[in-house]
Amino acid sequence: MSCVFCSIVRGNAPAQVVREWSDAIAFVPLNPCADDHTLIVPRLHVADFTTDPEVTAATMRRASEFASLGQHVSVNVGAAAGQTVFHLHAHVWSCTGSDMPWEGAS
Repeated sequence: MSCVFCSIVRGNAPAQVVREWSDAIAFVPLNPCADDHTLIVPRLHVADFTTDPEVTAATMRRASEFASLGQHVSVNVGAAAGQTVFHLHAHVWSCTGSDMPWEGAS
């Protein structure tokens, strides 16, 4: 299996790592959508949010520790939801409400 996030976790691929924990790392994606866009990635390879609830919970705990008020936290689950790297990862970034597709929806 060739997983770019596993390579980053092992230190075999370059990444701008901004924080590390025993079970996860945070790094800047190659094409960030905002200046502070960061990915929170478990060290253990799991394909997506639904694969292993324990790893997902631990990863979301790390995202909670990392995020600040005013930021968004999201996870794409599967290709239909826009997931392009099939290693669980949470996106953390800041943007205005007007950048969100549901802004103003009722």
